[in-house]
Amino acid sequence: MNQLQAMRVFINIAETMSFGQAAANLRISNAMVTRYLEQLEAHLNTRLVNRNTRSLSLTEEGEIYSRGCRNILDEIEEIELVAIRGTTEPSGTLRIAAGASFSLSNLTPLLQEYRQRYPNVKLALTLLHQHVDFVKEGFDVGIVLPKQISGTTMINRTLLSVRPIAVASPGYLAAKGLPSKPSDLTTHTFLALASGSHDGEWVFVAPDKRERRVTLEAALVVNNALMLRQTALAGMGVAVLPENQVLADLREGALMQLLPDYGIANADKELALVYADRRHISAKTRSFVDFSVEWFRANADRLTTTASASR
Repeated sequence: MNQLQAMRVFINIAETMSFGQAAANLRISNAMVTRYLEQLEAHLNTRLVNRNTRSLSLTEEGEIYSRGCRNILDEIEEIELVAIRGTTEPSGTLRIAAGASFSLSNLTPLLQEYRQRYPNVKLALTLLHQHVDFVKEGFDVGIVLPKQISGTTMINRTLLSVRPIAVASPGYLAAKGLPSKPSDLTTHTFLALASGSHDGEWVFVAPDKRERRVTLEAALVVNNALMLRQTALAGMGVAVLPENQVLADLREGALMQLLPDYGIANADKELALVYADRRHISAKTRSFVDFSVEWFRANADRLTTTASASR
């Protein structure tokens, strides 16, 4: 048995869930696909794929083996590319997971500059709207809130600490009035994220470090921060949003920051760079990790500073 070819066949089956598509991708016959899979299962003495006339699915052992095969084949691809080019330049396809809300408003410049520096790396970006198993899904690197992903032996490097701020549109404030203290918010229409962990109670921290507890009942709840921003821009009420998502709105006057002298307790979010803790990290992953750390360090003020925008 040609074990590497059998692994390539198996990965194609796992990714397409189709013997026919795997055969087309590899330009071999359906019979050959079946033969390679049978040889691989016999070699391992375990079933990798559950199959019947209507559908295919991976067994638990097949899921584990597919992840290992993907790592091995990715490393072989890089080794071959290095041999062909005679260089250690990063290349291949980099699978990136990124938080949807942050990515849609801030990530494009990073990706653009990375591609300019490393044109031989192709990017496959997945925006996360819910929790995922990082390793099981086959990602190489992530720019996420740590709670968005799980996986054993993960390296987690904080890139950015984002503080939340209360905002509303000038039109809304002209009609409802500008709050001067946290308790004033109880008379306003409150817009909230469904994933919030405050259960209606918000703790505002005054300049003297005293806490002001306010219970805010949401008139509208939404599960996406960008949609929440849109409702605030439309003048529907007051929203608490990550400052990096509303900087342009503040500078342009589309939104106003409320209670700028107060902080909000237990609401900061840490954006992190995550990747699997492997003994030998690939050149493409290492290049993206190093580049991202450098890029966030250089752009931290632009991503987090509201001082000039809110005055």
